[in-house]
Amino acid sequence: MPGRVVVIGAGIGGLCAAVELAAEGSDVTLLERAPVPGGKMRELDAGGARIDSGPTVFTLRPVFERLFELAGTSLDQEVVLESAPLLARHAWLDGSRLDLYPDVGRSVAAISEFAGAAEGLAYEQFARESGAIFDTLKATFMERERPGPVGLGLSMGLAGIPRLWATRPFRTLWSELGRQFSDPRLRQLFARYATYTGSSPFEAPATLMLIAHAERAGVSYVVGGMQRLAEALERVARNQGARVRFGEGAQSIRVEHGRVAGVVSDGGDFLAADAVVFNGDVQALTRGLLGNDARAAVPDRGAETRSLSAITWSLVTETPGFPLDHHTVFFGDDYPAEFRALFEDSTIADRPTVYVCAQDRGGSTEPKGPERLFVLVNAPARQLSDDEIEQAQGQVAKLLARSGLDLDLAADGVTRYTPNDFATRFPATDGAIY
Repeated sequence: MPGRVVVIGAGIGGLCAAVELAAEGSDVTLLERAPVPGGKMRELDAGGARIDSGPTVFTLRPVFERLFELAGTSLDQEVVLESAPLLARHAWLDGSRLDLYPDVGRSVAAISEFAGAAEGLAYEQFARESGAIFDTLKATFMERERPGPVGLGLSMGLAGIPRLWATRPFRTLWSELGRQFSDPRLRQLFARYATYTGSSPFEAPATLMLIAHAERAGVSYVVGGMQRLAEALERVARNQGARVRFGEGAQSIRVEHGRVAGVVSDGGDFLAADAVVFNGDVQALTRGLLGNDARAAVPDRGAETRSLSAITWSLVTETPGFPLDHHTVFFGDDYPAEFRALFEDSTIADRPTVYVCAQDRGGSTEPKGPERLFVLVNAPARQLSDDEIEQAQGQVAKLLARSGLDLDLAADGVTRYTPNDFATRFPATDGAIY
């Protein structure tokens, strides 16, 4: 275990690293250029209200439970969670709607009413298969320190080859869902899981079906907003002895005699270190944004295709006309065209899928008057012109209006974030958010 560690970046990954390392006895300093913890898990001000404007879903609870227990506390002591009774509401332009639930039986019943009994049975099979993929990869890949295909194969052994093959690594998510579901709306709904990793369902492996199981295993709301989780991790890290320095990032990483020697902060301080944890985009290293010494820390993959970015709107407004839940997805009517636009044409389709998080809804809360909304549409990871952004905003408003939800995304008090803003806030990402 290294003695002195500098963690660069107080996103959730950096915060978790600081907690774990400090709890195990390392001398930890955490540098964060922003004034608050969380990274992409952040609150933005819109009309005087604080709105979750990054991740909106808390899943994989056992991972955080183990981390907090390592630090001598518990998840329930540090944050207040409320289980989501509904995973998400889904709406299509033809007026159809479908709710999915953590309970497989309730979802089977809802899908059977929505698309027929055969599709309900297909979902039951889908749930079993996605759960099996999750179980296969949980310890052998997802929880490994250095996951990779070689390590995965060795951990499974010859006897595990059938289980490994059943994770569908050589089929795309879109093609596999076409095999499982006849209703094109269900294929579209479950293909959306690829976007959770910033990918296209037409290119990503069907292995990503496991995300469906991760959601069914438990989606929670963090009472008070997702930012409370970041604050809890910071608090626990400090309680374990970590020093956290906000408003100060890393200028460079120094290497001496082939080993890391420390970090020069934005303020010019040299922080000697036996190890450095960099919680940022790896291309920041290869592009020399943390000095020439750190360029060789990871292979330079050149100009690879980036994952998705987004345009987001945070606002407070009345919402007549559509019965939102905490998570609502409004689908466009041409999924192949939507992803061709994003990944081939580097633009946004005319009728894109739109996600709306109504943060005052769900569980035991319902709004009485204006409510806080976070609206997101996928976008390519590149600089967008003002005209492109305004055009996309109009497309989003038009699609929502066709479903009955009239939002003025150009109103005073609306806070908009674009790929251009993400690229500035998170260096070397080119705007990608995954």
